[in-house]
Amino acid sequence: MRIRSVCALLAVCVLSACGGSLFKTYEYEEDMYLRLDGTATLYVNSSVAALNALRGTTFDTNPAKAPDREALRTFFSSQTARVDRVTLSRRSNRRYIHVRIQVDDVETLTQAAPFSWSTISFKRDGDLLDYRQSVGPSAGHDVGNVGWRGDELVAFRLHLPSKIAYHNAGSGNPHRGNILEWEQSLADRLHGASLTLDARMETQSILYRTLALFGATIVLVAVLFVLLLWWVLRRGARPAQV
Repeated sequence: MRIRSVCALLAVCVLSACGGSLFKTYEYEEDMYLRLDGTATLYVNSSVAALNALRGTTFDTNPAKAPDREALRTFFSSQTARVDRVTLSRRSNRRYIHVRIQVDDVETLTQAAPFSWSTISFKRDGDLLDYRQSVGPSAGHDVGNVGWRGDELVAFRLHLPSKIAYHNAGSGNPHRGNILEWEQSLADRLHGASLTLDARMETQSILYRTLALFGATIVLVAVLFVLLLWWVLRRGARPAQV
């Protein structure tokens, strides 16, 4: 009985620490790993049903049939967005797609059909870089009964390369490092509820700052070592007193 109580307490602690995210059901996600030069790697994870409903595609939602990978690759490709991986999964009797895209310029990403619901600006503003994305209405297609329960979520995430100076993602951000997350219910996204992503960051990457600090530490240690060695040799060179 005591062991059960301890396990229950641990479970509550884990859920509190994770904000309940272990049991969140995401039907559509865009995860962007942004770089300071405006290039990015973008991951799209979506159920086939959500992709059809939100973006107006017509992929087969039959869970017994896998969607056409080449058709997905074509749909997500454009002149400035290259798909380099398409994988599939299945959950809750629904098919899911997972697409990795290399983006040459985030401001031109919206030229691709899957992302045309957004407008994106990434510009320098004084000493900061300003990323803004406004996500407009979805296609709002009726996909019938696909097993949605009403608690499904849509998420947009930014993985930023430098220190965050400002964001409008809410008081719970940033979390897990430099990741910002904006959530909507799937119902709100289907009905075109407005969503604006606004984040401002420093122009120097965290990696560069870390390497600079590491290099400065090495130089400092080397200087101290040389001074210590000089002090030891100087003491050893003193003539012995008679």
